[in-house]
Amino acid sequence: MAAITVPRRQLFIGGQWTEPVRRKTLPIVNPATEDIIGYIPAATSEDVELAVEAARKALTRNKGKDWAKASGAVRARYLRAIAAKVTERKSELANLEAIDCGKPLDEAAWDMDDVAGCFEYYADLAEGLDAKQKAPLSLPLDTFKGYVLKEPIGVVGLITPWNYPLLMAVWKVAPSLAAGCTAILKPSELASVTCLELADICREVGLPPGVLNVLTGLGTEAGAPLASHPNVDKIVFTGSTATGSSIMTSAARLVKPVSLELGGKSPIIVFDDVEIDKAVEWTMFGCFWTNGQICSATSRLLVHERIADEFLDKLVKWTKNIKISDPFEEGCRLGPVVSKGQYERVLKFISNARNEGATVLCGGTRPEHLKKGYYVEPGIISNVTTSMEIWREEVFGPLLCVKTFSTEDEAIHLANDSQYGLAGAVLSNDLEKCDRVSKALEAGIVWVNCSQPCFTQAPWGGTKRSGFGRELGEWGLENYLSVKQVTQYISDEPWGWYKPPSKL
Repeated sequence: MAAITVPRRQLFIGGQWTEPVRRKTLPIVNPATEDIIGYIPAATSEDVELAVEAARKALTRNKGKDWAKASGAVRARYLRAIAAKVTERKSELANLEAIDCGKPLDEAAWDMDDVAGCFEYYADLAEGLDAKQKAPLSLPLDTFKGYVLKEPIGVVGLITPWNYPLLMAVWKVAPSLAAGCTAILKPSELASVTCLELADICREVGLPPGVLNVLTGLGTEAGAPLASHPNVDKIVFTGSTATGSSIMTSAARLVKPVSLELGGKSPIIVFDDVEIDKAVEWTMFGCFWTNGQICSATSRLLVHERIADEFLDKLVKWTKNIKISDPFEEGCRLGPVVSKGQYERVLKFISNARNEGATVLCGGTRPEHLKKGYYVEPGIISNVTTSMEIWREEVFGPLLCVKTFSTEDEAIHLANDSQYGLAGAVLSNDLEKCDRVSKALEAGIVWVNCSQPCFTQAPWGGTKRSGFGRELGEWGLENYLSVKQVTQYISDEPWGWYKPPSKL
């Protein structure tokens, strides 16, 4: 395979490549080899100032007619042009994604199709916005008429994670631009390469300067000043619950709205009437896809006690058969986790689980054939109690913990025994049972007879400490729109509330 060179980029501010004020950089580490393969610019609060100013300018340029108040069809043209460029550069972007974050190349390529699809989808919604303006209100008095306007919220700060570096960014960038907002994107410092390439694509298609600005750098140095900036109208964040809480705290001081998509510890319930092999594969996909680094991973398996032995036996055999390799190797299904810190965290979870008395059925160690890179064999952990860390805390790595249940009520009780509520899955051939369980799960997303498929058309987000607000679908667009009612008095008669002064 030809060597992949990572382009050397600067910050993208006001349509220009801009060196960080303090000239700081951060190394890009390939998690499969532990080698430094390049550098990204590291923004600080000074650069945030410049980016917010550029976004403000873009919002108000020509009284907003260039972007915020332009017809949705105008913005749709740019979104479609971006989608076309992503498709054109798909293999290059997929290569950069895989080398930067360690996901298997097949998955990175799939992400790029989804990225282009997301821009296309929101281009359609942007076009549909014009027709929805001035939606009439039905009022009880015929002396009044009213309608509703939907307007862009303004300048938005988008802070995104490293597990789907470009896709998770685009889940925010596409709808925010479709709505007429201008944006500052702050990707994770652990995987920023493809977001800088998105900036290059925006430059290529002639997106008006300042509509999208990209600041790479540390959360503390670039993310925090963005979240607390008085001229940013909303913050939309995907990441850990702890960071989400601190973003919410700094936004609260300015009564700034936030949408947060945070951690999860999602359950997958397998009843005793399933086809076992099919259910085993979905169970694996639900927790080991994307190297196990999925906010919505169904990482708590609840399996009916009647089939538990057979199910776990097959699950272990299937899991041991997963191809773990360099992400670029043909047929790779599990690459390295993203960083040394993440690698150590996953191993700590394993040793803590052992110390608490759980049984590691397989995995949870470095694969013997891979001497370098942040690789962990997918682990399955049984004999788990509900007080154990592995049951309660999000790992963000390829570890699945298992409990058995005997009744539907017990399964639901165990499934909901979590501070999180992002997703859940139920596998059974009894569709009425699936229906009941879907209603009973405390989660924003439920999968029936599958786990993890995600469509741009469907709302995405959680309950409890998994955050609030919804991305994707029409809900994703509403996230970036402000609602204004306009009410007009249409009678020729005076209002007649006050007595007129007597004629002089």
